[in-house]
Parts: sequence; C-alpha cells; structure tokens
Amino acid sequence: MRKTLLTLTALILSAPMALAQTNHSSGMDHGAMAMDEKAVEGAVHAEATVNSIEADSVNVTHGPIPEIGWPAMTMDMPLLDGAETGAVEAGDTVMMMLEKGPDGMFGIRALMPGE
Repeated sequence: MRKTLLTLTALILSAPMALAQTNHSSGMDHGAMAMDEKAVEGAVHAEATVNSIEADSVNVTHGPIPEIGWPAMTMDMPLLDGAETGAVEAGDTVMMMLEKGPDGMFGIRALMPGE
C-alpha cells in the first residue's frame, strides 16, 4: 500500500513537468499572466539570446533551465504586462527573469543585458 501511494504521489507531482516539456515548441502560446508578489518570489532566471522582439513577445534561444525542467530550445515567450526590456535588441545576450502565471505557464517579467 505504501509503495502504491508513493508511486501515485510521484506521478501526480511529475505530471506538470512532463506537460511543460511536451508543450514547449517554437511559437508556443503562454497566454496572459498576471503579476503578483508570490510569483516574483518564485521567479526563474536564465541566460538567453534574443532573436526578435515584438510588442507582446520575444523570440529567444536559451540553454537548459533545470529549475523548471526545460531543455535548451528556441521559443516565443510572452512579455508580461509591465515587463522591463530596457534597451535590449535582437542579437543581445540577456538574463531573462521568468515568472509563472496562475495558469502555470511562464512569461518574461524582465530582460537584463548580459555582461
């Protein structure tokens, strides 16, 4: 019984990571995400190269992000409301601050120029 309970718990806890990995292809839609203090506390930082910038999204190429189970990839990421991008341009290497929204998907809260 204990082994069954542990197995079920592990499956339930690993499902979001498995879904995140299967849904991360180029052009994925993260949807609209609201900002709150709890989300900022759980922000994830990752280095990326900016390929293009649009009004509401940024196409980036990043290495693996183990904190959230993402492999290296090129993808469109939504810019969250009030996201800070500064003077970042296509071709720049940046540090991304990713924030998880209430729908469980990540978006860009800030892009900081790399050093």
